[in-house]
Amino acid sequence: MTKPAFPVVVRQASRADVPGLLELNRVAYPQMASENVVWGESHLLSHLRVFPHGQLVAEHEGRVVGAASTLIVDLGRNPLRQHTWSGITDSGYFTNHDPAADTLYGADVYVHPEARGQGVGAALYEARRQLCRRLNKRRILAGGRLWGYHDFADRMSPEEYAQRAVDGEIRDLVLSFQLREGFALRKVMPHYLRDPRSHNYASLIEWLNPDYRPAPAGPRKVRLACVQHKMRKVSSFEDFARQVAYFVDVAADYQADFVLLPELFSVQLLSHLQARTPKEGILQLAEYGDKFIETMRQLALKYGLTLIAGSHPVREGERLLNRCHICLPGGQVFAQDKLHITPNERRWWGINGGRQLSAIETPKAKIGVLICYDVEFPEAARHLADEGAEIIFVPFCTDNRQGYLRVRYCAQARAIENQVYVALAGNVGNLPDVANMDIQYSQAAVLTPSDMAFARDGVAAEADSSEETLLICDLDLDALHHSRNEGTVTPRLDRRPDLFKIVSTLAAPGAPSSPGDGPLGDQPAAPVGEPTAS
Repeated sequence: MTKPAFPVVVRQASRADVPGLLELNRVAYPQMASENVVWGESHLLSHLRVFPHGQLVAEHEGRVVGAASTLIVDLGRNPLRQHTWSGITDSGYFTNHDPAADTLYGADVYVHPEARGQGVGAALYEARRQLCRRLNKRRILAGGRLWGYHDFADRMSPEEYAQRAVDGEIRDLVLSFQLREGFALRKVMPHYLRDPRSHNYASLIEWLNPDYRPAPAGPRKVRLACVQHKMRKVSSFEDFARQVAYFVDVAADYQADFVLLPELFSVQLLSHLQARTPKEGILQLAEYGDKFIETMRQLALKYGLTLIAGSHPVREGERLLNRCHICLPGGQVFAQDKLHITPNERRWWGINGGRQLSAIETPKAKIGVLICYDVEFPEAARHLADEGAEIIFVPFCTDNRQGYLRVRYCAQARAIENQVYVALAGNVGNLPDVANMDIQYSQAAVLTPSDMAFARDGVAAEADSSEETLLICDLDLDALHHSRNEGTVTPRLDRRPDLFKIVSTLAAPGAPSSPGDGPLGDQPAAPVGEPTAS
């Protein structure tokens, strides 16, 4: 396998990359751009929404010089069956992405012409293999255009052309590179993608993950650990970090897949700082941002779990945000800001509300985060459920029983109406020397829909109130999905969109309403008699 000729850094793509990726795609494929067969903005935004982990960019000296788009698909009993690019990618929008399936599908790789031959493509392919290993998928599949077939079409079949490339008799710009990257040619597919160079033929290539571990038989279960954290005076950041590490270590001993910490549990750092006012204190706390995030990320990496790191104040320009960092076992960090700000937060700290809300793909389940007050707004949970969230985590911070019960009762309602699990974790104890964080009340809990498949009261587990502890709970995701389709009631299926609709103005849009919306929409669908991946 080839190595980059110059330093290349591969990272996950972000919304800020989208304008540059649109231009890069057109520069990389000028002929296809002239036929409008390139990505549109709605495609790239949809990719980031449904599978952010699979969208990669390669940088050289801070400049994006290549990118790769990937999704996970279920190809049934015959993963090598005939398909088209449009069918396998839902017309380029990836809305058929199935995180539980076993095949990582490479939809596109493109490199700036000036960076070709420098190992950029190799770096992106290696990142894909790492992703496949990290997510424990069985294989990577991709369809590669037979780039040079137009020069040989008058004297040999596409199958002969592809085999000669395998034998080294012909050098194909795409297939020969893929073979060097460890992929095997499985077949040639007609009508794959409208492309004059290849006469619409593509190779189907496969890389088998040598580290793949078949999923154990039986129900798909996950284990949660909710930390009921005691607020206490600390002498330094290191003292604070040791307390957090202790709970994560214990959760790992119990083989937890997820650890949930409370909202603003880092405020105890103010107990060793001198702040004259609550606003001054919260701004001082925000200065710990980078150190806090790296500490949480390293804990997730060390113990191989997903850490929902409560929340911590973050300053962006003139805005102060209450942000939850979700740290995955592979080292990735996602951010979710609190959307709805309480009068207390506005008055004493000057906190602003966030503007984005997305479900997050983790190795064990698709999750969402609603910080405290956010769970009291039904439309926020409905948005996450519609994006596929199976578990909603609610880090909270309440000072008395009334405040806690507002969060608790609303969380129970969200679990029932959206048929999701909801996990809660809050602070206990007190911080006598920290203004606006005097006393804390909490009762960590894991809540379920109310139906025969779950605990009688819709409570999978709950801790004793106002005691520092770790709540451990197992959840059956198969039972959740079964109840959505076969339960006593099926609120997700029985909604009345003819009467009520939620119109979201969040920054990340959903998939377009018609497959012809934007470029790529008129690509050939699956041939007659051939199933698609959707």
